Amino acid sequence: MIKQLKKYLYMIALGAKYIKIFKAIYTHPFISLPQKHKKLSKERQNYSNAVLKILNIQVHTYGEIPKENRLVYAINHRSLLDIIVMEHIFSRSNKTGVWIAKQELFDAFYGDFFKYSGCVSVDLETKKGLVTFFKKIKYLLSRIEYLNIYIFPEGERNKKEELLPFQGGAVKIAKANNMKIVPVYIDDRLEKVFQEAPFETPHTVRVHFGEIIDNPQELETRYHELVKKVHA
Repeated sequence: MIKQLKKYLYMIALGAKYIKIFKAIYTHPFISLPQKHKKLSKERQNYSNAVLKILNIQVHTYGEIPKENRLVYAINHRSLLDIIVMEHIFSRSNKTGVWIAKQELFDAFYGDFFKYSGCVSVDLETKKGLVTFFKKIKYLLSRIEYLNIYIFPEGERNKKEELLPFQGGAVKIAKANNMKIVPVYIDDRLEKVFQEAPFETPHTVRVHFGEIIDNPQELETRYHELVKKVHA
């Protein structure tokens, strides 16, 4: 119980610290847009590495992490820890990117974390919201040539064993901006992992990278092939 209390207090304090860091970068009037997102990505990675260290979680990757940039990373989603695990991986290759998140997360009590850390909100309830979202993505990609897009194609946190049907966001972003897609499968239930952490001995999370998909329309099929291969 004491360990769990310390964990939550640590997470709250660390989150508050990084919101200040994110906000200082996000609102800085003299940092260019490319440098702003590079700095925000780096600080998200620093935050994530600190969280995994205190939780005693290590991450093993399988498959090739692309060296090239300007890719859409399509990742399965079961916990907010998914973002932390992925940012840890991206820190190894110094990736710069933006996460796509529902507007409701920006409106929640921890919304400033998403807003100032450089995430891009999408309002799925209105046509205007979707149009604004796709314009924002296109604008960012036009200004930052090495920017990557991180998205959960299931569209929501999945509490089931099997994958949820994919929403169209990842494919639409890739097609509209002439981007390729990287399927990424986190082979663990990170909600349970977070509840059980911190661990006495390191807990290993396994993350599998599939081959780059040139044709966005093949995403869901190729993703299921990756998962089947992992569990074969």
